[in-house]
Amino acid sequence: MLTTSIKSKVRELWEKFWSGGISNPLNAIEQITYLLFIKQLDDNDQRSISNADFLGTKYTSVFEGRFFPPGVDVTKEENAIEKETLRWSYFKQMPSEEMYTLVQTKVFPFIKQLDDENSYFTKHMQNAALLIPSPRMLTESVKKIDEIFVELQKENRFIDAQGDFYEHLLSELNQAGKNGQFRTPTHIIELIVELLQPKLGDKIADPASGTAGFLLASYKYLITQYTSKEYCKPDENGFIRGSLADKLVDEKMKELLERETFYGFDIDPTMIRIGLMNLMMHGISQPKIDYKDTLSKNYNEDNFYNIVLANPPFTGNIDKGDLNETFSISTTKSELLFIERIYKMLRLGGTAGVVVPQGVLFGSGKAFVETRKILIDKCELKAVISLPSGVFKPYTGVATAILIFTKGGETNNIWFYEMKNDGRSLDDKRTELIMPNGERDFGDLHLIIEEFKNKKKSVDRTKNHFLVPKTEIIKNEYDLSISRYKNEEYVDVKFETPTVILNKLSILEKEIVKGIDELKRVL
Repeated sequence: MLTTSIKSKVRELWEKFWSGGISNPLNAIEQITYLLFIKQLDDNDQRSISNADFLGTKYTSVFEGRFFPPGVDVTKEENAIEKETLRWSYFKQMPSEEMYTLVQTKVFPFIKQLDDENSYFTKHMQNAALLIPSPRMLTESVKKIDEIFVELQKENRFIDAQGDFYEHLLSELNQAGKNGQFRTPTHIIELIVELLQPKLGDKIADPASGTAGFLLASYKYLITQYTSKEYCKPDENGFIRGSLADKLVDEKMKELLERETFYGFDIDPTMIRIGLMNLMMHGISQPKIDYKDTLSKNYNEDNFYNIVLANPPFTGNIDKGDLNETFSISTTKSELLFIERIYKMLRLGGTAGVVVPQGVLFGSGKAFVETRKILIDKCELKAVISLPSGVFKPYTGVATAILIFTKGGETNNIWFYEMKNDGRSLDDKRTELIMPNGERDFGDLHLIIEEFKNKKKSVDRTKNHFLVPKTEIIKNEYDLSISRYKNEEYVDVKFETPTVILNKLSILEKEIVKGIDELKRVL
């Protein structure tokens, strides 16, 4: 959805950090996120002041009053500075050296303690550090970000465009492909959210949240449900989205959405900060993303969430000594443990959408079978959607699948879908596919949603989607691979007899010899 010009400037911004010595892509994205957060803090505050003046309402600016920088004597008023001098619009006019000193010693410490002292943001910003190494690099980065926002301002959908910009910035983590840090493709996240259909009032969690992509997609889906149709339009993946939320007028419901809906957990402090700022920049004032290993002994939030969405890391084996004792499956394989963890996190009647390696579907080991028994015997396993092996390229070619299940429901029939095409090439480039008429080809994305709603009609096993009764699954040792149940259509091909084929070859041989003789005469 972004213009080529904006994408080019994002690339230039990245290159400034790489050439400036911040070559780790995760560190680069974190430092850029800090700058974006500081800019948007100023922009949003000035917009709120303007709106309050227009509506005649009261608003207290975050830049009102004075601030004591770290290390000064707070009993002496002369050590305090006016918060107005900490605005992006103020310091960007400064000479490089002065700007660098102000941002390092005052602006960055100010945003670290910006929120309530008990908030997740303040908690996880305590150990944050501004790593930009030189005044020149800071000045050039500030200038480039301003240039990008000038381009964004030209678009009619400025608020949406800001979100697209940040998501495109995060997508550069994929391009970097280092440190195992890469995001679930946005169109796959949106597909899962559409299948789960979260509602306002649900508690939504991701046990391995990363940049908070699943939580953000859920927020966008919920906001769309409260936006009038005339203010909604298809996003870059063809899903209808709106951000105005003009029908969400109840203040208590707004507060519920912003403060008591989204929960994330991760074991990487940098990813936690990025995830928090990602959600805050999109309008979620107090997201709850915390440092926790959800497989460890220290995590015990069972039966708490209405919706769980996840693409947990498939990191192989986990140290058994660290595992939560409540796990019933005897294994150290992370992909199996995360399934049981998600099952435990759900409230009775809660639903999960989880990406798993396809080995989970058919592994013959005891732990694999026991995991599938949880999904089928203790849940309503609604869908098994096999994804093409290229979906996560260029980072991994592992074949994956999406599992949709509801805790405590009764499994009668399981719906299988074999995705052939996700709207992108399945090579390392993952190029968007275009139809002959020039429009985007979204592959199976929207077909999956449509067929899922009408899955009771999926009875033909020669197609790429069909229902299989639980009794048949159990007979096959809980095997959930679609190939086990699909009926392949074979077309009879009639071949000519060997005598006929030999006669034809003999005639062909004579014609070749004749042709060679004629060629010799000419020469």
